[in-house]
Amino acid sequence: MKLENFAFVRRFLLIAPLTAALGGCMTSTPIWDAHFGQAVRYSTQAQIIDPEAGRHGTLQPGVDGKSAASAMDLYDKSFQQPRVSSNPYTIGVSGGGGGGQ
Repeated sequence: MKLENFAFVRRFLLIAPLTAALGGCMTSTPIWDAHFGQAVRYSTQAQIIDPEAGRHGTLQPGVDGKSAASAMDLYDKSFQQPRVSSNPYTIGVSGGGGGGQ
């Protein structure tokens, strides 16, 4: 082995562990880490119509209890007795008559 090659290998063996050790100390995503969870906070705030609703007791727009219970019952029944399609290739296609005969 030539002397120049030996010096290169020796430098590499000294520098490689040093750079690996320093690389472990630095985070690669400082901007992402600073904004971690921000999208969830924005989404939560966007879903709140009136954050003070419990304090002043105003009614929010919505559905009354009887209508909501009826809608949930119909939704549950739709999965207990699903509609049967006579042709498996008509998924999502209206049942109007004009077939290609």
